[in-house]
Amino acid sequence: MTARNTQKSAPPVPYFDLQRQYHALKDEIDDAAARVFQSGYFILGGELEAFEEEFAAYCGVSHCVGVNSGTDALLLSFRALGLSAGDEVATVSASFFATVIGPLLTGVRIRFVDIDPATRLMAPDLLEEALTTETKLVVPVHLYGRMADMEAISNRVGRVGARIVEDACQAHGARTGGIGPGMKSDCAVFSFYPTKNLGAFGDAGCVVTNDEGLAGEIRDLRNYGSTEKYHHPTPGINSRLDELQAAVLRVKLKRLDEWNERRRGIARRYLAEIQNGRVTLPGIPDGDEHVLYVFAVETDDRDGLREHLARRGIGSLVHYPAPLHHQEALREYRDVHLPHTERLFERVLSLPLFPELTDDEADRVIEAVNDF
Repeated sequence: MTARNTQKSAPPVPYFDLQRQYHALKDEIDDAAARVFQSGYFILGGELEAFEEEFAAYCGVSHCVGVNSGTDALLLSFRALGLSAGDEVATVSASFFATVIGPLLTGVRIRFVDIDPATRLMAPDLLEEALTTETKLVVPVHLYGRMADMEAISNRVGRVGARIVEDACQAHGARTGGIGPGMKSDCAVFSFYPTKNLGAFGDAGCVVTNDEGLAGEIRDLRNYGSTEKYHHPTPGINSRLDELQAAVLRVKLKRLDEWNERRRGIARRYLAEIQNGRVTLPGIPDGDEHVLYVFAVETDDRDGLREHLARRGIGSLVHYPAPLHHQEALREYRDVHLPHTERLFERVLSLPLFPELTDDEADRVIEAVNDF
């Protein structure tokens, strides 16, 4: 008779697990929610005002305007900067679709710029080649938690007099050369989608800026274009970060630096211990300036690696399966050729990386990738 194998298989390693974060902060989050419920005030109240002040201070800028999503943050920024149909916007195709919703809805022309394959971010030299006298706005994207070179981008954009809106929706707490989002641009926008480094319990976003006039314009636009109740000198929309989300974000903001450091720690282990010639690791700068929203590796056999990880019970995601200029909604840009962007999105796969990931789970990820 053979002995029965009573050893239980290891539990799955999730790509992300929001329940762990909630349980770690349950008492504080529940108290914050109760505070909102007891106040009876749910829109444009004290929690939002406090969060806006706290997040502006965290970002090192003067103003923060809370809105209901990162997408609206981009759209309202474009509106406030006076972008209109026929204007030209330069941005990258290596991003999530929300980056181009603003241009699509305002009818502007998009000029796509290829990325630097080493950083996966807007290449300043290629941006300089793409800029024209028709360029009204440049939108660098801080992909995967690493900031684009805003010093170089700002210098080049200044030569044509264009404005800059940073898509910092994956870069909460990131820096480059000590410069954070919103410091070298007209404004920067953030998403607080639940899985972000700083995530709400639903959709939420904000705009940060040092421009008081721009901040005031966006505040009006998010509230039906109203400067005072029932007076609407300009058409706006309903895009207000509500009190409950603001209260949750205030609790989480206190942990953001700690969480970002945990992300960097896991990333350092991956970089040091994953050793597989079939898998290319991301180029991550030394120090604490990146915040690693995702840890995206590259391989010529992405589907094979993903299936291999799944067999080991390890979650993964593709950020993103297609560049923006290959999306059906942007079919007019299909003839654009961006070789570095296209190669990245054919090969990229994101490994589990979140603050509550355990060391044992990281061990399993490393072992599985090395065994591929």
